[in-house]
Order: sequence, then structure tokens, then C-alpha cells
Amino acid sequence: MSKKVTKKESELPEPEQASRYINPLTDFGFKRIFGTEANKDLLIHFLESVLDINGGIKDLRYDNPEKPGRVETDRKAIFDLYCTTGKGEQIIVEMQNLRQKYFKDRVLYYATFPIQEQGEKGKEWNFNLNRVYSVNIVNFCFGNKASVGKYASFVQLMDKETCRIFYDKLTFVFMELPRFTKKEHELQNDFDRWMYVLKYLAKLNDLPDALRNRVFEKLFRVAEILKLTPEERKDYDQSLKNYRDMYLIENELKNEIKERDIKLKEQKAIIRKQSVDLQRQSIDLQRQNSALKNSVRILLEAGIPVQKIANSTGMSITEIEQIKAQI
Repeated sequence: MSKKVTKKESELPEPEQASRYINPLTDFGFKRIFGTEANKDLLIHFLESVLDINGGIKDLRYDNPEKPGRVETDRKAIFDLYCTTGKGEQIIVEMQNLRQKYFKDRVLYYATFPIQEQGEKGKEWNFNLNRVYSVNIVNFCFGNKASVGKYASFVQLMDKETCRIFYDKLTFVFMELPRFTKKEHELQNDFDRWMYVLKYLAKLNDLPDALRNRVFEKLFRVAEILKLTPEERKDYDQSLKNYRDMYLIENELKNEIKERDIKLKEQKAIIRKQSVDLQRQSIDLQRQNSALKNSVRILLEAGIPVQKIANSTGMSITEIEQIKAQI
């Protein structure tokens, strides 16, 4: 049976052009798809596709995404999504569009909040912790460049020598969207399908055949821009503007860095050329000096007075006397 031809991903309209569906990488789009009670089933399906949770997720509760420190002066954390399963597993879901210098440090710091708040106060506690998951959707590459085709990382504490898992109750997931290059016909599982949706939803004009099931059909209905209320459309447009402005600023910075790099390379090339020229000049001067000294030596051996040699060569009498002493 011949495969139905669909519009290639490379030919899809850019998000900046007119789009039928919201961009899930905007704050509004992310929260609309994953952050409401009405769409909690989408979040559960997404998390079950990403996380290996024994028995799946039977229930899920949205918790306050703003977490204060232990004391008033402590720095607080504000998550994109923070939720707890019916079995007490705590899940942080973060969406990061731009590269951050200490991104891994930030992720680790955020993970300490759901760990610390499990401490029972006012009574003896045996330190038995529920599992904590940190799911990070990142729209940039930060992993090992040598890992071709690897677009997701699952990280746990591990023994360095044996490579065995030391502690399995803390899991970090990093989904690198730029590394995901699969086409529609290559999608193998729901994890792939979610990666595809997150990366391409704002470029699609219709629900792809590979995503035709109850969950993704609902997602595409929820994400349709024409179904937004006037107030929601206003919020989305502002969120989309912020998203675009953010990338414009980043691109300008990248261009400035590229220009500086080009100028620096040009300056280094000029310096290298000058250095080579100076080395050549130095070699030429050494050769000329050696030839001059040899001529002076010949004149001295011929009995020509030192003063006369100095007048004709421009060398000082002291220099000539030094050469004479070596004869």
C-alpha cells in the first residue's frame, strides 16, 4: 500500500507566518496544553510517554508552582509546572527556550525543593522519600555532540566505577528539540510523537496521520488558534511576541559574537603575518650581519686599519675590535 504523501517538515511554514495551531514553546501555548485541569489527561499521557513510572499515573494533582525557601530570606523557585501523582511522586516540568550558562545547576537546584518539602515536621521521620522527576524540554543543544541521533537524556545518580544506579528516586530528563530530526513516517512511539508535536505543531496545517488517536486529536483541537476566545487570543499574541522578541535578541547577540569572532580571526591572521614577516626580516638581518662580520674579518686579515673599516662599514670601533680579538 502506498504511503499517503504529506507535506514535508522542511517545507512547513515557519511559526512566524500564519499558523493554524498555537506554538507550544510559548508560555501561553505550554500552559494551555499542559497546565489546565481540562487538559490534565494530555499532561498525564505526555508524562507516561516520557517517564518509566511503574503502574503508570492513575491520578495527578497540580501543585503551586511557586516554592518559597525554608526561611524568608531564601531564594524561591518558580516552576512552569509542578505536580504530584496519586502515589506521591513529584514531577517538575520545565520548558527552556534559550541557552543558560548554568542551566544544569539551575535544574539541580530546582530539584531540591520537592525533596526538602517532603521532610515531616514535628515528629520522628525515617527519611523515606517519594520519587522526584525533573522533566526539561529544551529548545537548544547542550549534550554530547558525539551522540548522533540522541535527542533525550535520562540521568540518575550512578556509581562512577560500576556504572550501576546508586539512587533511583531522583530522575532528570532532558528533551533536546533541535536534535530531534525524525519525519512523520519515522515516529515509533508516543515519546517520538510528543517530540514531533512540540517541535512542529506551530508549523502544521492539519493533524498528521501518524498522530491520529484520541489524545492527539484532542490536543490539536485545544491548540487551534481560531477556537481561542478574544481574551485568550490577546494573551497568546503577547506570549508569541515575547517568544519572538526573545529569539530576536538572542540572534542579535549571536550575530554580534560572530562579527567579533570574525574580526578577532582577521586580527589574529594579521598578527600571524606580521610575526612571519618579522621572523623573515630577523633572519635577513642575521644573514646580513654575518656577511658584514665576515667582510670585516677579511679586511682585518688584510691589514686594513680599524678606523678605516669603521668608516666604510658603519660598524663601531668596539664591534670591530671584538671581531679582531677572535681572529
